[in-house]
Amino acid sequence: MNSETLNIIDVKYEKNGESTKIDNFGMREMQCRVFEKRASNHLLIKAPPASGKSRALMFIGLDKLIHQGKKKVIVAVPEKSIGSSFGNTNLVDNGFFANWEVEDRNNLCLGTGDDKSKVKSFVRFMQDDSKILVCTHATLRFAFENEELDTELFNDTVLAIDEFHHVSVSDNSRLGDLLHRVMNSTNVQIIAMTGSYFRGDAVPILTPEDETEFDKVTYTYYEQLNGYTYLETLGIGYHFYTGSYLDDGALSAVLDPSKKTIIHIPNVNSKESTQVGKHEEVEQIYGHIGEWQSQDSETGIEYILDGNGITRKVANLVDDDPLHRARITKYLSEVAREDIDGVDIIVALGMAKEGFDWPWCEQALTIGYRASLTEIVQIIGRCTRDSYNKSHAQFTNLIVQPNGTTEDVQVSVNNMLKAITASLLMEQVLAPNFTFKPRVSPDQKAQAGEVFVKGLKNPPTERVKQILATELEDLTAAVLQDTQIQRAAANGHSGEYMKHLQSKIIREKLPGLSDEEVEVTRQYLASNLAFKSAGTKVTEEGDKKFITLANSFVNLDDLSIDLIDSINPFQHAFEVISKKVGADVFRVIQDTIAGSRIDMSDEDALALVPQIKAFVIAHNGKYPALNATDKNEKLLANAQAYLTRRYTVWQQEKERNNA
Repeated sequence: MNSETLNIIDVKYEKNGESTKIDNFGMREMQCRVFEKRASNHLLIKAPPASGKSRALMFIGLDKLIHQGKKKVIVAVPEKSIGSSFGNTNLVDNGFFANWEVEDRNNLCLGTGDDKSKVKSFVRFMQDDSKILVCTHATLRFAFENEELDTELFNDTVLAIDEFHHVSVSDNSRLGDLLHRVMNSTNVQIIAMTGSYFRGDAVPILTPEDETEFDKVTYTYYEQLNGYTYLETLGIGYHFYTGSYLDDGALSAVLDPSKKTIIHIPNVNSKESTQVGKHEEVEQIYGHIGEWQSQDSETGIEYILDGNGITRKVANLVDDDPLHRARITKYLSEVAREDIDGVDIIVALGMAKEGFDWPWCEQALTIGYRASLTEIVQIIGRCTRDSYNKSHAQFTNLIVQPNGTTEDVQVSVNNMLKAITASLLMEQVLAPNFTFKPRVSPDQKAQAGEVFVKGLKNPPTERVKQILATELEDLTAAVLQDTQIQRAAANGHSGEYMKHLQSKIIREKLPGLSDEEVEVTRQYLASNLAFKSAGTKVTEEGDKKFITLANSFVNLDDLSIDLIDSINPFQHAFEVISKKVGADVFRVIQDTIAGSRIDMSDEDALALVPQIKAFVIAHNGKYPALNATDKNEKLLANAQAYLTRRYTVWQQEKERNNA
């Protein structure tokens, strides 16, 4: 039986046109913001798809070449197809002082040359008088590792890395190692661009030490979408089903062939895969669209007659035959991107994500949870381009419900938790930013976007001010992705234990802060989490404003940090899902979470000691029980058991050392 499709997030925008309007230099709002930072040695640009990051790089790169004395600009993209975004561009006609011009021999994303020839071209570029080069991340890595290339050649060079979330400090990330080495051995200037608002999924992009060297420009999804001309609403939802998404009608329930759609089929190793093979899976999807008619031998486009008697044009990007892939990719980039009637539905597996430009797309259907949160952001970005054919964009993720063996339940529950996390992370980037300030007087009047909070402390140092200005969203993402916090939140924990876990993350991400700096940063972090939750609503009654936080209705003038700290940021998402998947299924989810081993360190357990003592006093000497039904008592019992074990080990080691 299928569950109802639900949107955890529904957002409505003003359509004020600000993000697409250009100034006298031909710059959009985001590009102006970036150009203001043109003198920065290292710059990190975080902005959503279609906001104009590639042209922003052109503006700033040309200024560095012409006005700042830099000798070369290198642009590295993750794959050749994205290189077209950095081709020759006329900027002068719109008011800028120069055009972006790349010689064909220096655009290494053109043609079909092998890796060896591209590396030779890269080395030649570094040694001659050429100014601008476009290449792939792979070519940059290979060239850097080439013995002919002296690192000193990167002096007085601007290195721009597109889709920067591909970089990490991981030992097996050669691009991350390259970046670290050139930053520390040359005066190279780095411009990093990403459409993701997170520092990767598990491994950070930069070391904390390297990251402090970067100025940051953030242009939010909210600013971008709020400033569109046509797109007014966006929904992000989940459809939980049992069985196969092809057999029980799950796909048919969410697929509307009349809408321009990208369907991403599940990875063969995922729980949602039918295990029949990717090509057979595509054929079955065709059956849900309608009756297959024919295929164009020149373009690769297939024609399917849907249930309303309308022929739909379908592009198969799952078929990886080189000839077919070349034909269909060429058609999509040259025809379908410009002609709204060029294609109706695209079926893909690993393609049609970052850098894929199909402005007409109205809905993205993703079958199976994708392990990468940045990948989800990229997929959502495919349907959030502004276009006259749509006022609403929809992302729907089909995920199988817990059903069957204990192992299956664990996998399904983990996927559902990750889906909830993804939606909460998207809330952060889809909502407007707030500025939080301490309330010191009842007469304070908030400006637009300001929130006064009782008990909130002023930033004690310039370092904290900088963190609040540039790091708050990354810290928020880190909290929501932390498995220990997810388990604690799913079990209903908030208050002191949640404060401890938040503080621990701040210390890990931003080493060297004092206890006071950590606590003040944490207060603003908790406020940000609370105010960007979908369950948080502000209403007006007369001259007073009220806010609903975790089902508490509070006069905004009475908002305090203590109230904010009592809020579970996952609560709204769990409440929505519990209503849709059914009580029995949700009970299985909660039991699975509760039964999970609680990861605990000495620091975590010691942080709970005050609560254990308070429990013992409140219960007349009784200690918390491991088999308790109350979730908080069970957590305290786990901490007590952990500390007892650690004390026993310590005593044994002490006795051995004294023997």
